[in-house]
Order: sequence, then structure tokens, then C-alpha cells
Amino acid sequence: MNIVIIDYGMGNLGSIQNMLKYLGFPSKISRDSEEIRKADRLILAGVGAFDYGMRNLQDRALLPILEERVLHGRVPILGICLGMQLFSQKSEEGQLKGLGWINAATVKFKFDESMKYLKIPHMGWNQVSVNKNSAIFPRPEEEQRFYFVHSYHLKCAEPQDILTVTNYGYDFVSSIEKNNIYGVQFHPEKSHKYGMNVLRNFIENIREG
Repeated sequence: MNIVIIDYGMGNLGSIQNMLKYLGFPSKISRDSEEIRKADRLILAGVGAFDYGMRNLQDRALLPILEERVLHGRVPILGICLGMQLFSQKSEEGQLKGLGWINAATVKFKFDESMKYLKIPHMGWNQVSVNKNSAIFPRPEEEQRFYFVHSYHLKCAEPQDILTVTNYGYDFVSSIEKNNIYGVQFHPEKSHKYGMNVLRNFIENIREG
């Protein structure tokens, strides 16, 4: 299995690579088009600003090869935190267009007066509720808890793309699945056994093509 973590200058990609290594899955952190072209699994992780992430993908000439492999080659890709948000059409955080792979917008948490006590960013452990059958969450009836750090979340226009929701003042989209495109708002590399299961399932259980 050839796993490539996309190197676009956002976040500590080494922590994801270390978790994959612990699980027995060697991976490469790369921005090289030929390495990406050979990949069986792609991971787009990251933390930071939406526009900065999109600009880095553009400046590193990664958009054509990602579109080739994900949209045409149907290679499974997992977006993590900012990586998932970049799958959307746009973000309230910036001006640049997103990848547009998911019919969704990235929006900031907004609370009414009764929920002003909730802090932004949403930080810490929280549960997810699984909406549909998925190879990522093969046992949806089990408790699933993950570590979050984020101020923005996806607002999906197509309910069938929503894999899980999490409540923080209100229900928000905490993971998505559309064909070969997967995304999680939480950090699986910081979520102990729950995160390990998600990464393992993404590597082992997803059908290619």
C-alpha cells in the first residue's frame, strides 16, 4: 500500500506519519507529482487559514495532480481538519475558492445569547454520531470520541455527504464521505484508539475506484 501525505506546508504532518507507522503502515510526506500519481491512498491534513492552505496548494502546483488522482483516478483521499475544509466550495474565513469537491461551505461557529459561554475554538474531546453505513465507521453503534481543535466547520448542501455530526452548541458536520472522498474535522492522530481505528479503516477497508 502506497500512502502519501500531501506536503503543502500546513501543520505537523509528521504526527500523522508517526501514527500510521505505529499502525504498521509506512507512508511518505511528499509534494512530488510522481509520488502522488503512484499513491493508493492520499491524506490532506493541516491546520491554519483557509486561503493560506489553498494558496499553498496553488503555489506548489498540486491542484492538477490532486484533481487527476482524486476526481479521475478515484484514489481514496482523507482530509483532516483544514484538509477537509479545503474540499468545500468556499470559506467565511477567506476569499479564495476551495477545491469544490464537496457541495459545502466552511462557516464559523455562531452562537446565540443562550450559548455565549461556549468558547471558540471548539477544543477537546467530543462524541460523533454516525449518520450512515461507512467503511470508516464499521460499528456505528459503538461510542466514538475524538479530539477537536477548530473554529470553523462544514455546512453541507447535500445531506447524503454527511457521515457524522457532533454537538457543540448545535449539531455540526464532523466528517463527510462522498464516493472516494473522506474528511474528518477532528484529529485522528490525537484521538488514541478511536483515531487509530479511523486511520486503519481508511487504509484497509476502503474499496478503490
